[in-house]
Amino acid sequence: MAILVTIIIGFIIGLVARFIMPGNDAKGFILTTVVGIVGAVFATYIGQAIGWYQYGEPAGFFASVLGAIVLLGVLRLVQGKKV
Repeated sequence: MAILVTIIIGFIIGLVARFIMPGNDAKGFILTTVVGIVGAVFATYIGQAIGWYQYGEPAGFFASVLGAIVLLGVLRLVQGKKV
C-alpha cells in the first residue's frame, strides 16, 4: 500500500511541477510520476543535509515540488532545447 501511495503522491508532485514549469516536451504519465518521486527523494536528502528534516521524516510538499522543478530543469538541460 505504501508503494501505491508513493506513486500517487509522486504523480501529484510531478503534475504540480509541470504546471509551474511547463514546456513543449512531451512527458507521459510514467516520466511525470518518476520526476515527482525523485524530486521528493531529492528534497528529503537535501533537507536532511541542511538540517530541515530529521532521518525518517518525509520532505514537505513544497520542498518536494521544488526538488521536482530542479529535476525538470536538469532534464531539459541534458535533453537540449527542442523546437
